[in-house]
Amino acid sequence: MPQSNHISGTAFLNLPKAAEYLGVSPNTLYVWRHRRQGPPSFRMGRRVMYRITALDAWVHAQEQADSRSNSALNPLTQKAQRRTKSPK
Repeated sequence: MPQSNHISGTAFLNLPKAAEYLGVSPNTLYVWRHRRQGPPSFRMGRRVMYRITALDAWVHAQEQADSRSNSALNPLTQKAQRRTKSPK
């Protein structure tokens, strides 16, 4: 998860700083925003802003949604399911 210790006490980041914080390009973050796929953002005047706590929570949610990071979602750790006969 990203660490906010390199950010000097601020609670919000603009789009370029948020992209740097996440390690993605500003264009990627812009596209995610318009597709409503990325972390939650809001407008502060004309600027798009991201709350650092929201960025951290979004990263954590992405980790939990990935079966490589979340063993509960890994199909190899799941119990085998029996097939049911379909009615004809």
